[in-house]
Amino acid sequence: MSINATKLARQTIRELLELGICDFVISPGSRNAPLTIAVHEAAQAGLADLHTRLDERGAAFYALGVAKATKQYAVVICTSGTAVANYHPAALEAYHSDINLLFLTADRPAHLRNTGANQTTLQDGILTPLETFDSASPLDLSDILTGGPVHINLQFDEPLLSDDSSDWLAGFSLAPVDEELSEKQSLDVRAAGVLVVGHDRAGFSAAQIEEFADILDWPVISEDPLSFSSTHAHASLFLADEEIRRALRADEIIVIGRTTLSRSINAFISDADRLIVIDPRTEYVDTDRSADLVLTHIPHITKHASPDEWNTVWDKASSSAEALFTKSMPWSEQAALRMITANLPDGSALFIGSSRPIRDIEACATPRTGLAVFANRGLAGIDGNISTAFGMATRFERSYAIVGDLTFLHDLSALVNHINENLTIFIIDNNGGGIFSTLPQAGVAGFEDIFGTPHNLDIAQVISGFGVDVQRVKSESDLQQIIAAQAEGLHCVVVEVPSREENAAQLKSLYQRVASAVRIGINLA
Repeated sequence: MSINATKLARQTIRELLELGICDFVISPGSRNAPLTIAVHEAAQAGLADLHTRLDERGAAFYALGVAKATKQYAVVICTSGTAVANYHPAALEAYHSDINLLFLTADRPAHLRNTGANQTTLQDGILTPLETFDSASPLDLSDILTGGPVHINLQFDEPLLSDDSSDWLAGFSLAPVDEELSEKQSLDVRAAGVLVVGHDRAGFSAAQIEEFADILDWPVISEDPLSFSSTHAHASLFLADEEIRRALRADEIIVIGRTTLSRSINAFISDADRLIVIDPRTEYVDTDRSADLVLTHIPHITKHASPDEWNTVWDKASSSAEALFTKSMPWSEQAALRMITANLPDGSALFIGSSRPIRDIEACATPRTGLAVFANRGLAGIDGNISTAFGMATRFERSYAIVGDLTFLHDLSALVNHINENLTIFIIDNNGGGIFSTLPQAGVAGFEDIFGTPHNLDIAQVISGFGVDVQRVKSESDLQQIIAAQAEGLHCVVVEVPSREENAAQLKSLYQRVASAVRIGINLA
């Protein structure tokens, strides 16, 4: 049985607030008016943080960024119809990354479905594979919001607005937090092993993994070298060489999370005698992960002593590669990314866009710590990256993002409703889809039209049209000056780099030079 729209909205928002949820991202609409008015009243009472985004697709990714940064549920609210469908890309990303995101959608009453009623479609299940709770009456949200993304579809009947001016927030109190304690499993590991950490760390904190790595005392490979200073630099480059891969072959490998970036790392993993995966998502998302042992929590370790030469040979491999990088490098995408990531101030946040930048940082950046690093690795799409960075930036004093030009243009509409937080976005501009020039389809007939897709735009001029501050750079010294200046508010930096073809050739040469240096370093030459 349905209840008054205002009462249903108020009861839902109040219960969310009592569960400690305070971030609400809304987009304007009519059917969701009872919800957005209730959120506004809660914000006026100092109980909620209200974020308004004009576009539902961008709003969902913005909420994703907030949820990533806080590790708490963020709520994104929209009206009925196509507005809900625009949530689907972010819903998929949240599902595969296991992000706490609540999609709260307004709907017409069920009796209007399949009748041709205006702005009415089948919203129950529209965000598959998320579970939908479809209701015209209040739900027990404490039973629903137990972790991971959820879709709640509320049916609001007319009248949508009410003249009820009662203080519905009176007597507000937070529900007690139920701390779930997990019993640690024990694990007996062998001597010559390697720890591989996926970019999203399977939801574990960098500190948790550092503690585990210290006890393990194995070589560490991290897809995110900016969160682990002890990681072995440039492994994705030197492990692309088959001879080096054989020389560094591990008896046992532990993978935390998923490795989504480098074929060389995955080839290295597949060569091990024994593979152990640690990832909570294997219980409900990646249920078919193949490994000799799959764990959902970081275990207690019983370890046999590693041979002295095991860590030594890995140290020589990564130091030989790093020595090559410390020599002068020509201006390139990789040189720009090394400069940016090495000079960002401690305590700041960094969002890394999908496609080439995240791979180049894994391969070329010097390992460090001091940054909160984020990326959309659930499905690794380029959609919504700017909006996600906007949401992330709301929780940090200073934030940065690095994206490719197509990734930036794909979410250009985010600038219509841009933020005031201190966020500097570096846009690597090579006039098109640079990653395709490094893949097997490079050079096929029609490559530029179907893969390269040059935009031929003056991106700085486009950004200026939105009233956003923008600069262009063409050298490492320019980048250093911009980072040191620490611009206030939203600031875009167009990093102009050599052509996609030149970059592909430089990358090929880099792989060869790194392999040669590492072979010499570990006495394979």
